[in-house]
Amino acid sequence: MTRAAVLEAVNAPLTLTEIELPEPGPGQVRIKLAAAGVCHSDLSLTNGTLRQPVPAVLGHEGAGVVVSVGEGVTTVAPGAEVILNWAPSCGGCHFCVRLNEPWLCPHANDATTVPYARDATGRALYPGLSVAAFAEETVVPERAVLPLPAGVPLLDAALLGCAVLTGYGAVHHSARVQAGESVVVVGLGGVGLAVLQSARIAGAERVIAVDVSPRKEELARACGATDFLVASESTAKDVRALTAGLGADVAVECVGRAETIRTAWGATRRGGRTTVVGIGGREEKVSFSALELFHFARTLSGCVYGNCDPARELPVLAEYVRTGALDLGALVTGRIGLADIPDAFGEMVHGRGGRALVVF
Repeated sequence: MTRAAVLEAVNAPLTLTEIELPEPGPGQVRIKLAAAGVCHSDLSLTNGTLRQPVPAVLGHEGAGVVVSVGEGVTTVAPGAEVILNWAPSCGGCHFCVRLNEPWLCPHANDATTVPYARDATGRALYPGLSVAAFAEETVVPERAVLPLPAGVPLLDAALLGCAVLTGYGAVHHSARVQAGESVVVVGLGGVGLAVLQSARIAGAERVIAVDVSPRKEELARACGATDFLVASESTAKDVRALTAGLGADVAVECVGRAETIRTAWGATRRGGRTTVVGIGGREEKVSFSALELFHFARTLSGCVYGNCDPARELPVLAEYVRTGALDLGALVTGRIGLADIPDAFGEMVHGRGGRALVVF
């Protein structure tokens, strides 16, 4: 038996309970979790913004040590330190093979619909976003496991599984920030803070951080922001004032609300790029006039998992960690236990904190 945080139903509180994991079958790996990040996507699963069969064990940003492997597993062995990949691509579909866009693989979340464990009553449980990291141990498909490169601390490495891959990819693959450009980042949760660090790595000359909480200014500057703005109705105007009246070359939105997407769009210069990373609900409608689309000639793009192939990007990120260019510890604003996850959700709702890290 192992302890886990279970979502019984949409909008229900998480419950801590003992669950029973099977031994890994063919192509599966059992992991003892070392740490798991509390991501806004987990909150989106609890409130129904993202769909997930329930009851489910949430948590998708994790790192740990391999306990055992099933038949046919060749990429990892017991004792290996690993990072969990919550959206493992199949490697054989049109997106994976023809387009080389594994982050759009339609089979990436197949595991979410298949029960993987049982509770004490024998009831089937589903793995939240494929990996069920809010538990002391989990069982996942081999393709959801990535070996941890040497020189990366295991606990902080959990952040590489979602926040950092997403933030780094938003800057380097979606927005394609170039040295000397200006960047504005709207929303400073774990992903937003990773975007700040990634913009600094890309050589952005001016990095403007925007958040509803003035208490995040020190954290934002530590992650690479050159300027900080408290979000308001005049945010777009304030960004233009900091960029010679033009607007930022790139805006990255990390909230997922219609108003913040419009803010990011309005803060982008003519001909600039606006990238939306935040996951919004179906009811969040964003509208644009035909004239403004013509006049501003901006590019608006979505961004899934940083438009990254995790297996390819992980060694790159590990090198940045080893050289000190990427500071994983700076993203963590609290180290908590499983029982503290609901409080971490509350902090997110009220726009406080960066990334809470569950340490087992």
